[in-house]
Amino acid sequence: MVRSLEFTHRPSLTGRLEVPGDKSISHRAVMFGSIAEGTTTISRFLEGEDCLSTIDCFRKLGVVIEQNGSNVTVHGKGYAGLSAPKEVLDVGNSGTSIRLLLGLLSALPFSLTFTGDESIAKRPMKRVVSPLRQMGAQISGRDDGNLVPLTVEGTALKGIEYELPVASAQVKSAILLAGLQAEGETTVIEKERTRDHTEKMIQSFGGEVSVDGMRITVKGSQSLKGGHITVPGDISSAAFWLVAGAIVPNSEITLENVGLNPTRTGIIDVLQEMGADMDVIPDEGTGAGEEVGSIIIRHSKLRGMTIGGDIIPRLIDEIPIIALMATQAKGQTIIKDAEELKVKETNRIDAIATQLGRLGARITPTDDGLIIEGQQSLHGGTVDSLTDHRIGMTLSIASLLTDGPVELVNDEAIAVSYPGFFEDLARLIVK
Repeated sequence: MVRSLEFTHRPSLTGRLEVPGDKSISHRAVMFGSIAEGTTTISRFLEGEDCLSTIDCFRKLGVVIEQNGSNVTVHGKGYAGLSAPKEVLDVGNSGTSIRLLLGLLSALPFSLTFTGDESIAKRPMKRVVSPLRQMGAQISGRDDGNLVPLTVEGTALKGIEYELPVASAQVKSAILLAGLQAEGETTVIEKERTRDHTEKMIQSFGGEVSVDGMRITVKGSQSLKGGHITVPGDISSAAFWLVAGAIVPNSEITLENVGLNPTRTGIIDVLQEMGADMDVIPDEGTGAGEEVGSIIIRHSKLRGMTIGGDIIPRLIDEIPIIALMATQAKGQTIIKDAEELKVKETNRIDAIATQLGRLGARITPTDDGLIIEGQQSLHGGTVDSLTDHRIGMTLSIASLLTDGPVELVNDEAIAVSYPGFFEDLARLIVK
């Protein structure tokens, strides 16, 4: 589909929003609820396509899951209660679903097969498959198990100690989830801290996990108990409005009930260092041990900076919109140490440079990031999300600054994580 983004006057943005529930936490709440004993209720579940794919997979595994909008009830039967699926488990566009489920389901006493869409078919799975094989998992597929379709022949697993070669919460989580079903202890050692939703979720479902610096350890054969999870707003979705508020003149936006997990707040650190006029107001915590709060952002005079090192895992999903923000800052912005962008829904390094370049942005891709020139004027044009939701939302925000209309191809990709994005955009535009 193609969406025309054209405004009769240069817009400003004002208002209050609650962004959709956190995608990472919504996935995990369904996963843990499905393998726990008893009922789990989830409030503010993200109704995006990725998270619905996770629900679909567990229904095929025999779990009864009721959904009423953003309220979800999971009738868990324990890990041993999962049953062999009669169909292939199709994860759609969701890398989180397939990578975490490869770990979680590898110890089941039956075989199952995963597949996905064209994007998933290109994304590397060896980073998860290799450590799982060290635990004893039997996984086969294209390119020696690097590409879907992947088949898992269930077998008993043994705990391992594994040092992550890349900073990836998905790989860490896959190993920890496998470790919950393995014999003995499983330890993951991180080089850089990544989002810790899995660790928090284990604890909220009554499990045991030990965190000692960069070492995370779980014991095998744990049983979990169902409970209630309130999903905070997704800071990765909030990032688009934070940047929009900062770069669109005469704007002020308040975002409520946003997740403020310290492993995810790199975007806030960057905004503050670039000079954003913003307030962060913590609230009481929510389910799954996650920090939440409100953020007020106003139009700001921004300055460029260098972004790299250990902050990158804390804002890896926000780099597309940070790149747009950098085009409006004074001076040059350099993003480095972000090779992980190459294995997202698209090669986001190339996608950002190419698509924002079509609107006049001067962005140079590098092997591990981007060099962005600041204080740029943008013009209209035809751009493509390349079926990547975060690229699509970035280009939509860019249209608020362009001299002329923007035609966005493949706008439907945005529904992966933010089904109501365009409605919220219309709500914020000052009439």
